[in-house]
Order: sequence, then structure tokens, then C-alpha cells
Amino acid sequence: MLIKSAQFIISNSDYRKCPQDNRPEYAFIGRSNVGKSSLINMLTNRKGLAMTSSTPGKTMLINHFLINDEWYLVDLPGYGYARRGKENRERLQQIIEDYILQRESLTSLFVLVDSRHEPQKIDLAFMEWLGENGVPFSIVFTKIDKLGPVRLKQNVEEYKQKLLERWEELPPVFVTSSEKRSGREELLDYIGQINASLR
Repeated sequence: MLIKSAQFIISNSDYRKCPQDNRPEYAFIGRSNVGKSSLINMLTNRKGLAMTSSTPGKTMLINHFLINDEWYLVDLPGYGYARRGKENRERLQQIIEDYILQRESLTSLFVLVDSRHEPQKIDLAFMEWLGENGVPFSIVFTKIDKLGPVRLKQNVEEYKQKLLERWEELPPVFVTSSEKRSGREELLDYIGQINASLR
């Protein structure tokens, strides 16, 4: 898929105030510091479209970007950033859950996972929750340029094995590097295929 245009449309904390034009929405979510903004900028070919920050947990709102005037890329707040404080964490969790469960335009969710780490409880619990609620999602491993091919394969395999303890089949899996632009075509083609099937 060729990205001809990508523009920021709106930020808010309430799924009911999201755009009402029924275009399909592909949302990206992950733990703080997983490289979400960098991935969004790499996918859209726009360096400063999503704000990257050295401080984890900066995305506090639902951000909508209109791609090719056809579909929305949605940047969701990261989950599980401990330094937010309990009240803030609960409020963010509510924003995330309301969007994921109530937003009818949500077509698919991409859960970002840092490829350098072993399976994290918080990610597994989040995926479990998505499965229980019948939310279609894919797993996107980020930062694959930070480790060698053998270690990467081991880490991805370990994740799959962990998921297969609870799941009959795995969701789609993508491996990406914003630095090296790896996985870009695969992700965009996947979105393109879904869009084509909706027409």
C-alpha cells in the first residue's frame, strides 16, 4: 500500500467524540516506551506525525490520523506506566477499554511488544483480555534491529509458545524496526487487504 497522505485529525479522551464518518480504524497500542510513535511515523513516512518522547507514557489521549482519505490510524495511550499514579492509570485504562470495546469503527488492533524482552505478564494479560472480549488483534514486535537474528527468533518463538498455552491459534505476527524500516510493507499490505475485503 502506498501512503499518499497522512494528517492529524483529532485528539480526545472519549470514544464518543471520535470521528463519525465510519471509515475503518486501525489502532496501535502497547506498553510505554515500546516505540509506538516511531513505528507510526515510519509507517506513514511522516517524521513528526506522532510525537516521540524520551519520557515514557506521554500519549494520554486517543489520536486519530487520516490516511489516504480512506482509513484512520489511531494512536492509543500506552498501558501500564507505573509512575502515572493509581488514579491516572485507572482513568487511562477506562479510556482504552471504552474505545476498544465500544468503538464500532475499530477494525483491527495492533499490540506492540518490545522484541528484546521475554514475554511480559502485562502484555499477556492484555492480550488475554482482548481474546475474552473477541477483539481482533495482531502482535507487532518492535525494535528488532536491537538484537541479532538468532536471539530475535528465540524471543518471538518464546512468545508464541507462551500464547499457545492458552490459545488454540495465534493472531497474525509482524516483526518491525522503525530504524531500519523493516516490516513496513507487510503491515501496510495487511491493512490494505482488510480494507479491500470491506469494500
